[in-house]
Amino acid sequence: MITVLYFARLRETLGTGSEQFVLPVNVRDIDALRAHLVARGGVWADELQKKAIRAAINQSMASGDSSIADGDEIAFFPPVTGG
Repeated sequence: MITVLYFARLRETLGTGSEQFVLPVNVRDIDALRAHLVARGGVWADELQKKAIRAAINQSMASGDSSIADGDEIAFFPPVTGG
């Protein structure tokens, strides 16, 4: 089981802040997880295909080829600016 968190605009657009599901056998990195979620279509595809969307695994920034495993917490969020 993994936990996926969605922050800021993603939470609002996707209509959920988090979800848990069994990690599919073919999903072993961030890019594969993103593709799995994009396959849902609609706003999922619209939002998660954007290059600017960042990811973190267990609260550490992650790249597309970063490995994920059962029990991980994965967060997706848009770029944030501050002042």
